Amino acid sequence: MAGANATMGDGLPSLLLLPPPPHPATRLSLNAAYEPPLKAAISKLKISRTETNGETLIVALVSPVLTGNYVRHKSLSWPHVQSLLADLYSIISFICLQLSVPTDIHAGPGSVDVRVVLIDHDLSKPLAVDTKPAIEPNNTVIVNLPTFVSAYHPWRYIFHPNNESGYALLSIYLKLSEGIQTLKQSQIVVVDGGLTLSVGSPTPLQSSPQTTTRSIVCLGGTFDHLHPGHKLLLTAAALLLKIPDKGTPRPCQFIIGITGDELLKRKKYAEYVQPWDERATNTIEFLSSILELSKDGWKKTNIPQIIHENGESVAHFRDGTIEVRCGVIQDAYGPTITTENMDILVVSGETRSGGNAVNERRKELGWRQLETFEVDVLDADGIVHKSSEARDFTQKISSTAIRKQRAESRT
Repeated sequence: MAGANATMGDGLPSLLLLPPPPHPATRLSLNAAYEPPLKAAISKLKISRTETNGETLIVALVSPVLTGNYVRHKSLSWPHVQSLLADLYSIISFICLQLSVPTDIHAGPGSVDVRVVLIDHDLSKPLAVDTKPAIEPNNTVIVNLPTFVSAYHPWRYIFHPNNESGYALLSIYLKLSEGIQTLKQSQIVVVDGGLTLSVGSPTPLQSSPQTTTRSIVCLGGTFDHLHPGHKLLLTAAALLLKIPDKGTPRPCQFIIGITGDELLKRKKYAEYVQPWDERATNTIEFLSSILELSKDGWKKTNIPQIIHENGESVAHFRDGTIEVRCGVIQDAYGPTITTENMDILVVSGETRSGGNAVNERRKELGWRQLETFEVDVLDADGIVHKSSEARDFTQKISSTAIRKQRAESRT
């Protein structure tokens, strides 16, 4: 995982291992299971020490999310997976709001940059005796547990829930990580396991409609002070990429339109809007934590190589099989009406109308309309101990709110 030192603050990131979600995975049941361990880990990192760029916490949700009999070729149900991501990021956002912990990237001392990584693994099935950690990616961005262990290391702390599944997951993880990182006992931290209650048998993954992934996925946004809403949007969109085999001449493309500086001059607290180059770099740095795989982990201080060409910032991951292109948006359409060859457009509830306008314009041009996928919005549904923080939840975790906080802190 190249560039993690640059991506994740000044020191090593920490890991929170989360076992599979309860079933059915409602927001209420997910909050009961995951809010306590998340809150405990974030609280510890908040007070642990002062980093120039704050702390980073990788939340690894380990659960069977992919189907397919072959290591290389897998499929997923995008509505199910993105909903799970939205629920987790909503819980994380609410916790950080309660604790007054900034969770946008490079937010400074006292911040915790929380990132969710999905790991495909079934805890109910024992690992083969001869299983060794090795980087074996498939045709999705989601990796299996041995690949995760091989590419994501070393850690400052490893947190795990204080319950049976939490200890089982830690045991498997430690077995796979032998020889990769030598851990002190003080680095392994047990946290509250929450309440996990499952009813009936889980729905087989094969029974959910599987999503057809594509070679070219597009989305747009400001990505100012990159926060959990942005992290959700970028991760959910990346899940739609169909990653080719290594050595394939043409990579899959993740095209990200980022609003130009000129269009943001009338935003509230515009003087605290990050410049386009910084927003593009932060976007690519965040994506490196879910797209890049390297056996060196982040032992080396390698910044993801970003090439600047034709007004775009371009980076490649996974041996050149994934290309991320960040371009400047100067109008309501961005690259969707200047580049015909695209497959998927990812929108949120806030940008749904813009997605419809894009397809209308492409239709006028005689171009194929884009398949549209809508990502859930973050909300406070299912939060049991609601307080004043729950009111106007989405406004309080927005880029505007972050800029307002920056302005008030200066005065």
